[in-house]
Amino acid sequence: MYVLDSSAFINEYHTNSKTASIPLVREELEDESAYRYDAMEGSGMHIHIPGGETVEKIERAARESGDLDELSETDIRLIAATFELDGRLVTDDYAMQNVADKLNVDVEVIARDGIAEQRDWKFQCQGCGREFDENKERCPICGSPLSRKNPSNA
Repeated sequence: MYVLDSSAFINEYHTNSKTASIPLVREELEDESAYRYDAMEGSGMHIHIPGGETVEKIERAARESGDLDELSETDIRLIAATFELDGRLVTDDYAMQNVADKLNVDVEVIARDGIAEQRDWKFQCQGCGREFDENKERCPICGSPLSRKNPSNA
């Protein structure tokens, strides 16, 4: 089963396989892409609402990888739905791909290249330069803001 992100509707993604999505995706769509969602729902697309435990599992994985602040509630619930349905997530969102890869969830990209590798992001203080594994609002050492840093550029 292919679980569709908003980019699937925006880019007119087609498959002959069974499809699913979540109600929050419909709220993100406008104009023609919203009509495509409605048409697919009318022709049998499964609408899935993931359970709270699965959503928490996805949030934990996103926190571990450093992607949590990059993901919307819709993104987290889409990954959770894909996980529960043992499906293939259809998205162009890199943070979603990264978290999905961490959880061994299959991903299919649409209009862009997919991620080359799964990453656990680091966070670097913009003031003193110290690195942290988890994102914080401010550096606990000097109080400056943190920025997300690609670990392969370390």
